[in-house]
Amino acid sequence: MVTTQWTYDHVVLTPADPDGTGLVFLAGAKVDPLAYADKLSGIAAAGTTVVIVRPVLNFAIAEFRPLEAFTSLAPTVEQWFVGGHSLGGVKACQYAGDPAVSGLVLFASYCAGDESGLGKPVLSLSGENDGLSTPAKIDASRDALPSDTVFVQLPGAAHAQFGDYGLQPGDGTATTTDAVVRSQITAAVTDLIRTSAAPD
Repeated sequence: MVTTQWTYDHVVLTPADPDGTGLVFLAGAKVDPLAYADKLSGIAAAGTTVVIVRPVLNFAIAEFRPLEAFTSLAPTVEQWFVGGHSLGGVKACQYAGDPAVSGLVLFASYCAGDESGLGKPVLSLSGENDGLSTPAKIDASRDALPSDTVFVQLPGAAHAQFGDYGLQPGDGTATTTDAVVRSQITAAVTDLIRTSAAPD
């Protein structure tokens, strides 16, 4: 069971049995944080507290708040990961260097700078049919990420399927279901967190 609490600025998914890990996730441009609640709820059900953030002006590049503004929403979390979708992922890359962060998760996104020396686990999830963060763009971003980054391409997935906000201009045509994408997201992100989390 997952408890969902939200305001205009954020959504917090709290597991029934939290394990001390947390994920700060930044929404894509002009996307409501609630649009990611279902796709990320499986991660929360597995024990990770998820804080979904609406960036300043709904545009992650304009975000100026420190990471602590978001982690403070779940003060019992002991180990944090950061992530984001599309432009939200670009901003998450900037937060990833924070000493409080244990890993980075990118949804149909890539880093604008060179994070190859980050020294932390990175997971890059992308969609085979993404018309915006295309497979070619994701492939071109590899050198900016650590050499041991885990790249997972979701078969048949489009850009907008990383959330639930409808069709997006310029996107490709999805040939898989939202339920399948949700399951794949849950499995990949949960695996990264479990293998990267500090032992008790």
